[in-house]
Amino acid sequence: MEEENHELLLPLVDDENICLPLPINVVSKYWNIDLPMAEALESAKKYSGFDGSVLIEGIEIAERHGLTCKIVHSSLTELKNIIDLGIPPIVILPGIPEITQHASVITGYDEKEKTILHYIQKGNQQGEQQEGAIPQDVFDKEWYEEGRLLLALAPSDILTSVNFENDSGNKSNRLCLISEKQNILKNTSEALESLKQAIELDESNSTALNLLGAVLNAQNSTDCVKYYKKCLQINKRSYLTLNGLGNFYLKTNEFGKAENYYTKAIEINPKRSAKIYKNRAYLREKQNNNPQAKDDLKNYLKYYPKASDRGMIEQAIREL
Repeated sequence: MEEENHELLLPLVDDENICLPLPINVVSKYWNIDLPMAEALESAKKYSGFDGSVLIEGIEIAERHGLTCKIVHSSLTELKNIIDLGIPPIVILPGIPEITQHASVITGYDEKEKTILHYIQKGNQQGEQQEGAIPQDVFDKEWYEEGRLLLALAPSDILTSVNFENDSGNKSNRLCLISEKQNILKNTSEALESLKQAIELDESNSTALNLLGAVLNAQNSTDCVKYYKKCLQINKRSYLTLNGLGNFYLKTNEFGKAENYYTKAIEINPKRSAKIYKNRAYLREKQNNNPQAKDDLKNYLKYYPKASDRGMIEQAIREL
């Protein structure tokens, strides 16, 4: 009996821009729609100095050229169903060290091997699509850190045939992406308003609750704590929320609370951030816990070997 194929063939694409992230470009080309880079370059002018991508800009370009986007909190079962319907989903995953998040195109899954297949273009010299296989349980744990956020980008007639588990969260999730754009542009009051609207539409939107906590935390507002804690009630694996609470309590010199939240974040994903180890080392030293502070500084350099303050950290390790 022939094994069922759960894999989509995606085009090889190497064009990307702040306002046209690679995953959006790849999926658009999969639907035979070539998005104009000139449009992305024009939009990018307002983000000078920003090192990253603005996902909502790419989505809006794709929508102006005939595609429709749904942004939902999903599940592994739904992800597989979407692939089997011929739609390559884009998922939000933890970033590599010191990058908050990244968007990844899922090209398929292998039931026998229990793996999820990712689109990988970088370093491909043969002109063929490359894939990275990630064990399904590892993928799901990491995806859960971001609330299992999924983008389905496709022609509208195809999307209307999909019965999403959490379709009602689409508008709320879009407002989250709009708020991130406003935050990058330093339009803080607009970002706050978008997030408050997102929560009014869906009070269980963990993405919106975390983002609102982060904006308020940046303003040193104690209100950030209640939104962070609401987020954790819905998504106990929200690494960014635990790290955010650690940062807030570090600023308020509540070292015991800060250490507790940093430790919980590290337990969820020890490799996600190097800076969290440096922060925890600082407060452990303040609490006269030098052996553990020393271990944290070693981990900081392990996960961030090219740190600009490497010499200073090495000196601190010797002195602890």
